[in-house]
Amino acid sequence: MTRIVADWMQRPETRAVCDILAAGGHAALFVGGCVRNALLDAPVDDIDIATDALPDRVMALATAAGLKPVPTGVDHGTVTVVSDGVPHEVTTFRRDVETDGRRAVVAFTGDVAEDARRRDFTMNALYARPDGSVIDPLGQGLDDLAARRLRFIDDAEARIREDYLRILRFFRFHAWYGDPSAGLDAEGLAACAARSAGIETLSRERIGHEMRKLMAAPDPAPSLAAMEMAGCLLPVLPGASSRALPILVHLEGAVGAVPDAIRRLASLGGEGAVDRLRLSKDDARRLSLVRDMALGETGTADIAYRHGADLARDAILVRSALYEAPLPARMAEDIAQGAKARFPIEAADLMPDWTGKALGDRLRQLEDDWIASGFTLDRDTLLARAAAKDQ
Repeated sequence: MTRIVADWMQRPETRAVCDILAAGGHAALFVGGCVRNALLDAPVDDIDIATDALPDRVMALATAAGLKPVPTGVDHGTVTVVSDGVPHEVTTFRRDVETDGRRAVVAFTGDVAEDARRRDFTMNALYARPDGSVIDPLGQGLDDLAARRLRFIDDAEARIREDYLRILRFFRFHAWYGDPSAGLDAEGLAACAARSAGIETLSRERIGHEMRKLMAAPDPAPSLAAMEMAGCLLPVLPGASSRALPILVHLEGAVGAVPDAIRRLASLGGEGAVDRLRLSKDDARRLSLVRDMALGETGTADIAYRHGADLARDAILVRSALYEAPLPARMAEDIAQGAKARFPIEAADLMPDWTGKALGDRLRQLEDDWIASGFTLDRDTLLARAAAKDQ
């Protein structure tokens, strides 16, 4: 029997949640991502537990044991049980009664196989008992996971019609867990292409969440190329192109840059990414700056001086990817030089000879001269230039 051994399974906080369910006469099965990742020896961030206990029963058991139950999704069977500060999503076995591509009406069941059959991919329909023994109710998940083969459960189009977000999840999960040398499952890819219009029905928050996760994968380029080929990128970002992404991923590796979703989104282009992906203000500002600097002609050191070393590196990486050009030979040195440079003149140094708009214009001109000199003009030289009012 396949068994997982993981530190998170033995944590007292997690054991406490399993123990209250077992003591109440109910199943407690780890499910989904925590089981999949444990089998792959990958990090586990969230712990999901499936049970035959109904939500009210879960809440009662948790309260009696001094744990904190939070009814985060009771209508869908989910109670978040907080054990000593650690959240665990506990969800009753369920089956879909009605779906519309965005949300589902569910009925609770005592059958783990029914619960497994309503999930998206075979590798996500794996369960584990608290002792680590793995249950594969559909008899497909373990083999597919071992082969890094991402497949929809049963009929791919049927799974997509239940929730159109599964189209984006198909590409995202392949980028993280699929075998890139084997390509994407043909049936699944065809189903995504056939149902791509359904992406338009999804909220922009859900789309943005999936796209950021996809673009943060170690190498999302093969998956994104397949997504574009299947007509599933256009509904997400009109006008976007995956052409530069594989070059960018290669360049990132060359300079040791960690995967970054915003940097990679900047290489795609497209219309209205900020709004269509519901980016935060910080991410929106960074995306705009990286894209603008990459498409412009501002020098590496200048970008680093004005926007910092990290943004300069990202902009030059994207610029080289977009124009299929080698990285500048002195990129690292220029970034370091620009990032540490400090303009030696302040507005007060030019007053009272210069005031108002003329002061701002003169200060900017001196700064431009200083940058153009490679940050070599010293304070005295700059002040002398400022004194030459007709220069």
